[in-house]
Amino acid sequence: MAEKNENVQKHRQNIFIVLVLVVALGILIRLMTMQIVEGESYRSYLTEGYSVTKTITASRGNIYDRYGRPLAVNEVSYDITFDKNNVIKDSENALILDLISILEENGEEWIDNLPLSDTAPFKYTGTETAQKHLRNTLGLAEFASADDVVFRLKERYDLEEMSDEEFRKIAGVRYEMERVGYNYVTPYTFAEDVSAATINVVSEHSYYFQGIEITESYKRDYPNGDVAPHIIGITGIIYEEEYANLDKSIYGMNDIIGKSGLESAFESELKGKDGKLKVTYNAEGEIISEEVIEEAIPGAAVISTIDMDLQRVTLAALEKQIINLRSTAEAGKGKESEGGAAVVIDVGTGEILAAASYPSYNLTTYYEDYSTLLETEYNPLFNRTTEGLYAPGSTFKPLMVTAAIQLEKITAKTTVDCQHVYTYFTDYQPRCLGHHGRITAKHALGYSCNIFFYEIGRILGIDNIRQYAYYYGLGEPTGVEIKERIGQISNPDWATNKGITWNNGDVLQASIGQGYSLFSPVQLANYVATIANKGVRVNAHFVKSVNSHDFSEVIYETPIEVLSDMNMTDYTYETVLSGMLQSSQDSSGFVWGDFDIKVASKTGTPQTSTATVNSTFICFAPADDPQIAIAVIIEKGWQGYTAAPVAKEILQYYFGTESGDSPETDILVP
Repeated sequence: MAEKNENVQKHRQNIFIVLVLVVALGILIRLMTMQIVEGESYRSYLTEGYSVTKTITASRGNIYDRYGRPLAVNEVSYDITFDKNNVIKDSENALILDLISILEENGEEWIDNLPLSDTAPFKYTGTETAQKHLRNTLGLAEFASADDVVFRLKERYDLEEMSDEEFRKIAGVRYEMERVGYNYVTPYTFAEDVSAATINVVSEHSYYFQGIEITESYKRDYPNGDVAPHIIGITGIIYEEEYANLDKSIYGMNDIIGKSGLESAFESELKGKDGKLKVTYNAEGEIISEEVIEEAIPGAAVISTIDMDLQRVTLAALEKQIINLRSTAEAGKGKESEGGAAVVIDVGTGEILAAASYPSYNLTTYYEDYSTLLETEYNPLFNRTTEGLYAPGSTFKPLMVTAAIQLEKITAKTTVDCQHVYTYFTDYQPRCLGHHGRITAKHALGYSCNIFFYEIGRILGIDNIRQYAYYYGLGEPTGVEIKERIGQISNPDWATNKGITWNNGDVLQASIGQGYSLFSPVQLANYVATIANKGVRVNAHFVKSVNSHDFSEVIYETPIEVLSDMNMTDYTYETVLSGMLQSSQDSSGFVWGDFDIKVASKTGTPQTSTATVNSTFICFAPADDPQIAIAVIIEKGWQGYTAAPVAKEILQYYFGTESGDSPETDILVP
């Protein structure tokens, strides 16, 4: 029995020895393979290291005025970035503090989007979305307090021994690093557009700032930042809620994107296409080669319809008249003027030559002025030209004449007897400002006789009025590329949806541009351009074309599209034109009396919900060969004719005439 056990034990030992020999042989073969067969590749790895593919950011496309003058361009800037491949492990906190110290000494800022107050006791700041993302990142519940966040941040980034000040600075950067996906492939931008002084300090101490690089990038520059800022728009970093809806193959969390205006509307064209760079490191983490795998393609050039000089003239004229009214007009007669808008449009093409919203701002200093702009009186950030909605008042009356003549409800010789009070209805009898007697369409437009328009409004009915509002694009999209509010023509459907009872009086009020009708200045400008274009309405637009960055190719040209055509007869046009010429004599003649270009116009004095009166004015010129159309709104400007001097200065510049009063002459009332 003992002998049998001894044999079993020897057998097991033999098996174990064989297994050891097999394993040893396998290791030996593998070592031989590594040294002899694969030795060259391993030696290559030790010398050549490893490769990382990085993004080459494409330069953003430029925006120009109609003559190629720059409105939004790129300027080379320098950023401080972290490259994880070369940053010494666990050195980030010390590096961050030292870099912040340098920036603070030079009065510069760094990127910090942590939604937490800068000083203790710490509180939440920023948007609800940002706060929620912070809690989710830290694995905290929705109801977690700011103290809970602080505790978790200290634990997460090894900041327990730091002072409150040091903790907050480092945590802001470390959290942002994590938020944007900082890793061996994706570098982190710590500070943007840093000064030469900062660059010098960092470069001089490069031996210490291992993994910290000065990288070239682009920043948006506005060489003419005061020109049409509401139209050009701004760019900015991508917000979390925006990033969720973006193509991740095109955008990174730390990318710049168009936020408003043309910058936003043409984002895909302006963005360009990023390239790829292969960077190879040796075993010590030193860069030994760089290879461009894919060239970056710069963004396209957007050519706007804006005339930079005309835009400046338009804003200056609007600003001057509003300030004049505030300083010289009587209380209740324009002294309360707030803001305004003026739009200039090419009659034949629909190109918007100028679109001024007052008060305004400068794109160059937008971000540094932002807090102040939010608190500035009359909201300079609001784009009144496309988003402001105003009752048209009597500027609506040319539409009424158009509809009545086209539908053969009246002729140019038809008269209505104005005895100051409209008595057709017993339950509603509105008044006129005068006693005009028997009056035709021509003189009804000239004197702005309400009784005449009450009567033809009753004859036409609201459905016909709505149809011609469509023809003229009032309460309809204009075609502009940027954000616009559509407004509405006063009508029973709108009233019913609002729970308002529609009455006979509502038709009468709609007939004189009151009631519930609200239109934007760009709609009013396109409306008067359509009159000048004999009833053919084309798309209003802010962009002429999109070209390749080097202008070698036209990528897109904005087509002239006919949006509606009422087939206006010559008889209708001549009747409306005669009335608008008469209005230039009767309603605003003190402005045009010595002007050597014939101007067809109409004033309006619509009441507002605050019992004040806006000033509205539309015109086109020359009346016998229309080239441009203008709409002007002055909030609480009192009478339509107080806006006429703004249009006059625009026309004086556009046609190069010095006739009449010079731009330095203040014209408020006759």
